[in-house]
Amino acid sequence: MQISQKKCGDVLTLLVESERIDAASAVAFKDLIRSAAQTAPPSVILDLSKVIYVDSSGLGAIVNAKKALAPATRLDLCTLSGAVDKVFKLTRMDSVFDIYPGLDQALSGPSAG
Repeated sequence: MQISQKKCGDVLTLLVESERIDAASAVAFKDLIRSAAQTAPPSVILDLSKVIYVDSSGLGAIVNAKKALAPATRLDLCTLSGAVDKVFKLTRMDSVFDIYPGLDQALSGPSAG
């Protein structure tokens, strides 16, 4: 599991470099997010453009990532593939996270201001 970080002002972008967030990678994902959360600015965007599969463990790890951040820190998601987007809609997690079609939209969304 690899996650690239890019900080731009008050926004930290985390790009998941793996195709899957599942039971096999969920612990590593949580550890990487927890590490990034320690110095996170007020807004974090999780870019899932390379992720093509998320299972229940992966979904739990993403929710856990939100909880790992400071209460005043936002976690938005962007660039969900069709299958990943479907998981978020079926589980109603699309009502928990602000989800943007792409990184540019996420950067100019409410968390950017």
